[in-house]
Amino acid sequence: MTSTPLLSQTGTTQPTPTSGVRAAVRNVPAYPFTPIDAPIKLDQNESAYDFPADLKAQAVERMMARPWNRYPDLHADTLQAAIAAYEDWDAAGVVVTPGSNVLIKLLTELAGIGQTVLTVSPTFSVYTLEAQLLGATLVQVPLNPDFSLPVEGLKAALKANPPGVLYVTQPHAPTGYADAEADVRAVVDAAEGWVVVIDEAYHQYSGTDYRGLVQEGGNRLSLRTFSKAWGLAGARLGYALASPQLTTQLQKLVSAFNVNALTQAALEVALENPEYVKHRAAEVVQERGRMLAALANHPTCTPIPSQANFFLLRTPDADAAYHHLLERGIVVRRQDRLPGLQGCLRVAVGTPAENDALIAAVGELR
Repeated sequence: MTSTPLLSQTGTTQPTPTSGVRAAVRNVPAYPFTPIDAPIKLDQNESAYDFPADLKAQAVERMMARPWNRYPDLHADTLQAAIAAYEDWDAAGVVVTPGSNVLIKLLTELAGIGQTVLTVSPTFSVYTLEAQLLGATLVQVPLNPDFSLPVEGLKAALKANPPGVLYVTQPHAPTGYADAEADVRAVVDAAEGWVVVIDEAYHQYSGTDYRGLVQEGGNRLSLRTFSKAWGLAGARLGYALASPQLTTQLQKLVSAFNVNALTQAALEVALENPEYVKHRAAEVVQERGRMLAALANHPTCTPIPSQANFFLLRTPDADAAYHHLLERGIVVRRQDRLPGLQGCLRVAVGTPAENDALIAAVGELR
């Protein structure tokens, strides 16, 4: 795609408003999401529950006690230390940004520009979007038919392409599949000379934990978020756990004062009171199992097992199923345009009442 020059009133050629924009940016569509207002919102993999009211009150009190006219910590240093204590990690190996999406962009800048971004397909769209926007060479290896990691295919791609950044998501998005640890290790161990990112956004729901694998190699990094199990998507906070040598380089790309004082106060309160996260994650896992069981015998729709706080529902007609649910006040996410996901909708686990409504609405489909 190129910008078409404009003609001025005098007939001379004028540059278009986007003439100076890099072609890589012009050629990539915007992030593929259109907000839809619906009573039951099961489309963004958020927690169905708000931050606990008593903790929210503590956070507001702490915010009010802090000066708003002063810059926050240069690199969210207080929050780095609190995350390090919670994760049993060296604080020098923690990087904090407003959401893990920001870290994905920075990691692409760190190791992808002029190099390779390697991941699977289908996968989290931000990996591929940032690779395309930043002009990195994007290589995707199709998942196995059961959505498991294509171990040998990834090993071959690691050998065939110049090093860069490798994204391994556990459990995967958008499929919710969690791989055997041996398969994850096989891929990670083969990625010598690469920056290896194990994205663990949904690990509280799968019971997986790859911090140990990250500690075994200085080129490895765990990506985590407060947007899911913590119920703090509105606060926008993600973090990376890695070796101090790797985070020293990554931190160079993080803007100064990038976490505001108000968000930092809320997250400090959350980290001081993490007990609620475990209970909520357990409830999601229970509800996920109940939903999958309730839909298992549907005559035309097939729920696909998941280890995340969402699952895929394969339907004969994704467009018809999507609009049927929307007419009943339930919004889910279409995934049927992705490779291997024909007919699929992605359904987040909601409250028990919301899940009951979803089960009933799907039950009407034929």
